[in-house]
Amino acid sequence: MLEKPLVSIIVPCYKQAHFLSETLHSVLDQTYDNWECIIVNDGSPDNTEEVATKWCEKDNRFKYLKKTNGGLSSARNAGITISSGALILPLDSDDILNSNYLRRLVPELIHDDALAIVSCYREFFRDKKENIFYQEKASGSTYHHLMYENIMMPSSLFRKKCWEEVGGYDEEMKFGFEDWEFWISITKRGWKYKFVEEFLFYYRKSKNSMLIDTLKNHVENNIEYVFKKHKEIYIEHYDMTLFYFIFLIKRHRSSEMKIKNSLEYKIAKIIAKPIRFLKSIF
Repeated sequence: MLEKPLVSIIVPCYKQAHFLSETLHSVLDQTYDNWECIIVNDGSPDNTEEVATKWCEKDNRFKYLKKTNGGLSSARNAGITISSGALILPLDSDDILNSNYLRRLVPELIHDDALAIVSCYREFFRDKKENIFYQEKASGSTYHHLMYENIMMPSSLFRKKCWEEVGGYDEEMKFGFEDWEFWISITKRGWKYKFVEEFLFYYRKSKNSMLIDTLKNHVENNIEYVFKKHKEIYIEHYDMTLFYFIFLIKRHRSSEMKIKNSLEYKIAKIIAKPIRFLKSIF
């Protein structure tokens, strides 16, 4: 691989135009300069096109693609399809890169042919990048560490040929966890991944984010989908998979008991008794 390969940064945008400039500014600030940035307007009803056009005029490394709304996987695939880089970085339109992100991560892929993906530590912030409220570190190198939890952030750097190998992001997954499934698809083929032990990525915590909706409404369905799609690895590790599901059942039961034993729950039961009585006689 070339010593300084082209990196294609794919930025899908849907109803996030108000954050987009801050995200693209962090791309422009990269100390590694051999990149292109493809802004994918996924049928967004806001002024995404106006913001994107201004950035394309500012620097010709920014490119713009408009498509009908198809979800995050579809938008990423569309951007990667027209990309020219050997390395791909998916970047959500409300997150921020450290200026040294590419300079630190690209060499890891250049110098190790066994690596498919390189990630890093990340910090979570609210409103402004300086408002850090949580730091996340992760470790691992094979699919075994990914089977039951997505320890790798969506904005990890990977080889385009791996995307080609697995047929891209799964566009059936419209309610989150598509990056987790994508990492499993790649690594179960024998590819490795690595974490650079530095905080080089800033994840915006938003009340109305897709992740919040996923955690509230789609977790179980997404897990079921991933387990069925990659059932061969879960069958191979049957004992660990069984242990995982028993753990989930116990955790759910424990959480349920805490709620039932809480003072608020007992008060609510007392208040509800007359209502239930009235309903029974009318």
